[in-house]
Amino acid sequence: MRDRNTLRVIDTGLRRAAENLALNRALLESHQEGTSPHTLRFLRFQPCALVGFHQSVGQELRTDYCAENGIDIQRRITGGGAIFFDETQIGWELYLDKGFLGTAEMPAIAERICEAAARGISALGVDARFRPRNDIEVDGRKISGTGGAFDGDSILYQGTLLIDFDVERMLRVLRIPAEKLSDKAISSARDRVANLKDLLGQLPPFEEVEQSLAASFAEAFGVGLEWSDALNEAEERRFAEALAEMDTPEWVFQHDRPSSETGLLEGLHKSPGGLMRAALAMDHARDRIKQVWITGDFFVKPGRTVVDLEASLRDTPVGELEANIRRFFDRHAAEMLMLTPDDFLTVLRNALAKTTVSRGVADGRPS
Repeated sequence: MRDRNTLRVIDTGLRRAAENLALNRALLESHQEGTSPHTLRFLRFQPCALVGFHQSVGQELRTDYCAENGIDIQRRITGGGAIFFDETQIGWELYLDKGFLGTAEMPAIAERICEAAARGISALGVDARFRPRNDIEVDGRKISGTGGAFDGDSILYQGTLLIDFDVERMLRVLRIPAEKLSDKAISSARDRVANLKDLLGQLPPFEEVEQSLAASFAEAFGVGLEWSDALNEAEERRFAEALAEMDTPEWVFQHDRPSSETGLLEGLHKSPGGLMRAALAMDHARDRIKQVWITGDFFVKPGRTVVDLEASLRDTPVGELEANIRRFFDRHAAEMLMLTPDDFLTVLRNALAKTTVSRGVADGRPS
């Protein structure tokens, strides 16, 4: 039986991206199985660019810049957008369950955890405050971004604290319009974030930051802290299994469509759960969808739900698209954060609207 009165605290140190993300999976799976205690993990990354689980590396990152500058590329086990990490940030993660938190509502969970994190940051000498939905700011400037995802009864909630962050480097890693890399745009981006070093006038010891955050979480949850310096055997076993799969190009580039595909129809949809992208390979002569690729910064569990949906839509007559999507979600249980089957239908219809063959279907008129 897991102890609800204790929060284990572990610092897994400065690591490669593949190792940190394999630890994500190992700790979450172990927690779900009951072989991990409720845990607060601190972590740091060697320079890397991370895409969300459902994103395409080629669409989100400047891979040439990453290769030239020794920046690893990896794929997270959770959804969300692309981010840049280096040694100048401290990551913190909570592995808890719904019973520990007393709710399964993500907005309430985010508020409770972010309020606690803000108090821990404030104790270092700044005025940090929670900004809904999931940011922490100082004087209107972001100092920590957060996000969470459920896996069964377990939740992984993650945050990043900016210590001495290089905004310009981040902008050059992400695939964004060239105009956002102008001196004025970079200066504007810097003005929207806050570094703890600048606010305090000196670089705070990492240990002090961790102690302050841990104490604040313990107070918020009404638990004691148990500091540890090692994973247990079950976690180590899970870690080795996860690393073997994730430290590979197959894992990193799994949602990138083949470069040989040409003439694709592409569509976007800004859903309540995040930006969605779709690309379709069409057989125009038969008015059929040959292949679908769906990517974006949304959250869906199980992780392979989107891959299974893509497979189910191969060689689909355009006129049967809606029925096939609804049939798929009727047969596959999926946890979706602020998403519905209609969002998947919309992004695919937006792609179909790029061709005269299918424009009638996209807006509901007979073709």
